[in-house]
Amino acid sequence: MAAKLLDGKDLAARIRQRIAAEVSEFVARSGRAPGLSIVLNADDPSSASFVRGKDKAAREVGMVCRVHPLPTAVSETELVGLVRGLGDDPTVDGVVVQLPLPHKVRREGVFEALDPKKDVDGLHPLNQAALWENRAKLVPCTPAACLRLIAESGLSLAGALVVVVGRSALVGKPTAALLLAADATVTVAHRRTRDLPSLCRQADALVVAAGQPGLVRGDWVKPGAVVIDVGLSRDSEGKLRGDVDFDSVFPVAGALTPAPGGVGPMTVAMLLENTLLAARERVQCWARGTNADSAKD
Repeated sequence: MAAKLLDGKDLAARIRQRIAAEVSEFVARSGRAPGLSIVLNADDPSSASFVRGKDKAAREVGMVCRVHPLPTAVSETELVGLVRGLGDDPTVDGVVVQLPLPHKVRREGVFEALDPKKDVDGLHPLNQAALWENRAKLVPCTPAACLRLIAESGLSLAGALVVVVGRSALVGKPTAALLLAADATVTVAHRRTRDLPSLCRQADALVVAAGQPGLVRGDWVKPGAVVIDVGLSRDSEGKLRGDVDFDSVFPVAGALTPAPGGVGPMTVAMLLENTLLAARERVQCWARGTNADSAKD
């Protein structure tokens, strides 16, 4: 029996439709649209393509989106200054720094310059810490997408054994934090894990974010398991492929995301959700401040 296909495009379209209605309500109440700013390393063609998709999606739901292309050979000081300026801009509710960054610019310095309340990718150290303490409001978008797709499969995570293949700070580790918060039993695996296929075969769900095309094959998968393919890269023939060998896994898994068309569209949908949440939080904070000032008068 073939797997249930977890169509990220369809689910993301439904989420965007809901967000568009909520943005319209936000505009009616606040008098302005949520503002999203994206900082782009324009020298990276893949980043430029991803950002075009984010820009288009934000505009389609009624948000104001501004892309800030970085000049060639931008310094870390200049980039940090731009990010801090966006943090101070009252028209901006969410800020995304699209990776990879320009050469010789440290991610840590840029992430620390983000306003945590506008950090809609959940990368600021304070937001990362809050994630592990299960109190984060702005959750990293790709991990959030993975959890939504697992929910779409119908698998209850409480008590389930989930193996995350990949330990990056952007996907693997925050995904593990979200899974733990959902009461799953989580193992994080990586390239030095001994007998990785045997470990994967025990999992009720697999989240694969290793950056290696076709790594996970059908004989690595427990029959009926949910498989979330995060990776998307080009193989030796130049073709875009996920980290999961779709053809061999599809007959074995209970549910499976395509790549492309699975996690990617959902990541963008989660970004829009975070931007709207950040905008709502800022308006509420402003209203509370105004009420407090009025009370003093």
